[in-house]
Amino acid sequence: MSSTAARLLVRALEAEGVKYVFGIPGEENIHFVDALNDSSIRYVLVRHEQGAAFMAEMYGRLTGKAGVASATLGPGAINLQLGVADATTNSTPVVAISAQVGLDRIYKESHQIVDLVSLFRPITKWSELVPTAAAVPEMLRKAFKIAQTERPGAVYLAIPEDVEKAPVPDDARPLPVNVVRPVDPSAAQIARAADLLATARRPIVLAGHGAARAGARDALVRFSEHLGIPVATTFNGKGVFPDDHRHALGAFGFMRHDHVNFAFDEADVLISVGYELQEFDPVKINPDRSKKIVHIHQFPAEVDDHYPVAVGIQGDLSRSLHALGEAVHRRFTPSPTVEKVRRLVREEFAQGQDEDGFPLTPRRVVADIRQAMGRDDIVLADTGAVKMWMARMYPTYEPNTMLVSNGLSSMGFAVPGAIAAKLAFPSRRVLAATGDGAFLMNSQELETAVRERIPITVLIWEDGAYGLIDWKMGLELGRSSSIAFGNPDFVKYAESFGARGYRVRSAAQLLPTLREALAHEGVSVITVPVDYSANLALTETLSHAPES
Repeated sequence: MSSTAARLLVRALEAEGVKYVFGIPGEENIHFVDALNDSSIRYVLVRHEQGAAFMAEMYGRLTGKAGVASATLGPGAINLQLGVADATTNSTPVVAISAQVGLDRIYKESHQIVDLVSLFRPITKWSELVPTAAAVPEMLRKAFKIAQTERPGAVYLAIPEDVEKAPVPDDARPLPVNVVRPVDPSAAQIARAADLLATARRPIVLAGHGAARAGARDALVRFSEHLGIPVATTFNGKGVFPDDHRHALGAFGFMRHDHVNFAFDEADVLISVGYELQEFDPVKINPDRSKKIVHIHQFPAEVDDHYPVAVGIQGDLSRSLHALGEAVHRRFTPSPTVEKVRRLVREEFAQGQDEDGFPLTPRRVVADIRQAMGRDDIVLADTGAVKMWMARMYPTYEPNTMLVSNGLSSMGFAVPGAIAAKLAFPSRRVLAATGDGAFLMNSQELETAVRERIPITVLIWEDGAYGLIDWKMGLELGRSSSIAFGNPDFVKYAESFGARGYRVRSAAQLLPTLREALAHEGVSVITVPVDYSANLALTETLSHAPES
């Protein structure tokens, strides 16, 4: 069989270490899909291209290697865009590949012609059309290099249908993969940061998504213990500093002045480790621009009026933390505020464990999920009120074990994302926690999970409304509108796909139901009615909380 661009593309994907391609075939990329049959790569047929993009994103986020999503031209490619944009804003490596009309007609108005390269350019790090079969090795290597290099993100390649099936030279081959090596931090910048900490009173560490990507957990723990500095994380950074550590303050990013804010209120020096501005607005922690900021990351900080960097340390995060820790010759004594924050977090979590009302309170649902899941198990909290409660309260002990979208904050990622998470870590249990609104946006991927024999559990927080919007309207307008909807019978809905369906009918039923579903070697869907009256009660309580 003569080699074609499609077969060369598959060989190049294999050279990059790709194990899965998520997608839907179309008439214009059948040669690529067929070539995958003769490779080591598993093609995961999905039910919507948006689901494919979210799967690629979550696979890339968990492994650090770019996830691959595939689609046909026109509408198929356009359907990839939400997940592609989500990946870029969440600093996650993804390579999106779609078909395009042939070069013989791309220059004129014709069937299904859309300028896909231009459409993808604003939401990717690089977007380009593959002009010849011979260009495949170089362009695919470039795509993966750009996607995976800090700051990671999505890239897009369009392959015209006549290029895909074109012959390639006999000597055409994938390019070797070169890996960027860790960079040592500047000694001068380390010295400047050490001088700043020498006169600090109340320093605090904020660890973000970049710290999780860089595998800086152990270095962060050593740094905190060596200097006695408390650590808070962003929502996307949850788990990079274990929540049961004595210096842990919990996660920052809630819509109101939360418990962890007290520690930031009194801090004079902020050491941000792998923090990126899209994770949350820095005005929330530096409203008067008075804090001196040490920014530690593998690339420079974004410019923001409330994030004036006093010292920027660019390099490998673990090496930077080690060098800075060695250069600071003092130890800080955590203030009483640190223990106050930890006490408030513990008390709120304990309150949830004791709430037995029905429908269940969000706190009770969070507490039971934590009790059902192991330290290394993975939970994905979809966007909405679910994310707010899970990101605030769910104790997390390892990086990338509680996943949210906090860059683009896309709804509907959790179910397809859970499929990719299970493929990335088959030995871990995976739970998608989602509101009923977000669930139905990509619930068709239940069929994918059943067909592909990928065991995941989905927990639907059911309230018959877009709960986060209801919450926001209540806070700012005093009333809500256009947020309520009806739902199908989720038990029958799950069973119609061949999954198990459960409905929780009392607070006492949730934990045993979770345990049963998570132990099942198949797909399970649990519906739990949730009472979101706790939303406004929480923000009301926080708005009247005394300052530190």
